[in-house]
Amino acid sequence: MAVPLAQSAIYPSLKDKTVVVTGGAEGIAAATVELFCRQGSKVIFFDISGTSADSLIKQIKQHQAEVNALPWTIPSFYYCDVTNLEQLRETAENVLKEHGTVDVLVNSAAAAGAKSRVPSVKVTPESWEFDINVNLRHVFFLTQRIVPAMQKQGRGSIINMGSISWRIPAVGTPVYMAAKAAIMGLTKTHSKEFGNEGVRVNSVMPGAIATERQIKEVLTKEYREEVMRNQTVKRDLVPQEVASVILFLASDDSSGVTGSSYVVDGGWVSDV
Repeated sequence: MAVPLAQSAIYPSLKDKTVVVTGGAEGIAAATVELFCRQGSKVIFFDISGTSADSLIKQIKQHQAEVNALPWTIPSFYYCDVTNLEQLRETAENVLKEHGTVDVLVNSAAAAGAKSRVPSVKVTPESWEFDINVNLRHVFFLTQRIVPAMQKQGRGSIINMGSISWRIPAVGTPVYMAAKAAIMGLTKTHSKEFGNEGVRVNSVMPGAIATERQIKEVLTKEYREEVMRNQTVKRDLVPQEVASVILFLASDDSSGVTGSSYVVDGGWVSDV
């Protein structure tokens, strides 16, 4: 099982670091925001759900109020639709103006909703564009906006959220899987492009993770049976288990790691 929050790892190198997390109000990204706040990082998260953002901030404030020697910080929420490139650009510029730089960028915003769940023969130009915009395009363009600040300071860590879905391979979400496969290629080329200036780029590829949304929309009895047949670890995986890997890749403890893709799937995929 996931390590209890109070016992999870502390990375001194993350204290006071400025961290940006996209799609940070729910799921794996919300768990990531929470763990960074526990490190004492200055956390900024983008999302379109103000209600979920408020709930997350309230939860973190409760942690802060508990008897705990660790310096919990409270994250800042920026409303941002990552599929709107102009809004994404303006939000990134506001972050840089207000905070000076970004030390860690976690590109985690993604979706595989009803629009994505169609076979290839039913994909339209409009549905293709939606899936690419929400799962891939913003990763490139937000990185493009943020990375010069990292290059200027000679350090930075970028973590892109992939998926094992294309590696299984699954069916029914072809454009989503194409976008997630592209994340690996983008990660590798950016690690080479930015590495000489101290910027590391890695990706994390989750398997079936029991987020609230997954439990409501995806983890049917039949699908969960499929998951248990394929996973070596015979239990539900939770968001914190993915967030813990993201935290490691953001910290100086992983200073020699770049261009890599870490799989968190309970043993479903044997190799990458």
